Amino acid sequence: MSNRQLHIVHLYPKEMNIYGDTGNTLVLRRRLEWRGIDARVTLVGIGDEIPADADIIMGGGGQDAGQDKIQADLQTKAEVLKKMSDDGVVMLMVCGMYQLFGRSFTTNEGKVIKGISLLPLETTAGPTRFIGNTLYTSGFGNIVGYENHSGVTKIDKDAERFSKVLSGAGNNGEDKSEGCRVNNVFGTYSHGPVLSKNPSFADGLLLLALERKYGVKELEPLDDNLELSAHQFAMERPR
Repeated sequence: MSNRQLHIVHLYPKEMNIYGDTGNTLVLRRRLEWRGIDARVTLVGIGDEIPADADIIMGGGGQDAGQDKIQADLQTKAEVLKKMSDDGVVMLMVCGMYQLFGRSFTTNEGKVIKGISLLPLETTAGPTRFIGNTLYTSGFGNIVGYENHSGVTKIDKDAERFSKVLSGAGNNGEDKSEGCRVNNVFGTYSHGPVLSKNPSFADGLLLLALERKYGVKELEPLDDNLELSAHQFAMERPR
C-alpha cells in the first residue's frame, strides 16, 4: 500500500483529553505506518479550520468546563462536519465529544450545552457516576474499555447503537446500548484509549477510511499478540 496516505485530524486535543484519548490517534498512526502507509496528523483547536482533505477525525473526553469552552467553536464547524459525515469521512468521538456530537448536554446545574446534532441523541447529567471497566459486543467484535461519566444518554429509537453492553453502564445504565453510529461516525463512552486494546476496532476504522479513499478491501495483518493479550486481560478484570 505504498504511496498512500491518510490524513488524521484530532479535534480539541488540549481541551478534550483528560483520559488519554489522544492515544487513539497514535494507535491509528502507528498501525498505518507499520503497513507502509503514510499518516499525516493535524491538530485542530479553537479557531482552526478542519482540513478539507481529512480522512479520519478524532475527538476525546473532557470535563463539563471543557465542553462549555469549545461549544461555540464547535458550532462553527458543524456544517463542515455534517458534510464530511455524509461523504463517509470516518470519525471517532469519545465521551465528552460524543455527547457534543448529539443535540445537547444538560449539566447538573441545568445548563444546556448545545451540540451539533450530528448524532441522534441527547444527554443529561444524572445522579450516578458510572465508573469502571467495560465490555461491549459490536460489529468489530468485543470492545474493552473504561467508563467514567455521569451522563445519561438516550439515542433515538430508530438510531443505530455502536455496541451492546455486556458489562458496564454504556449510554445510560438502563437499555444496554453503548454509543451510536451514523454513517462512518462512531460515538462511545470507552476510554483506555479504546483503540490500544481493541485492534479489530482500530483496523475497522482504518479500513473504512482506506476503502473510501482508495477502494481497499482488506488490510495486511499485523502481529497483534501484545494488543490481544492486553485485550484478554482487560476482559477478565473486575468491574
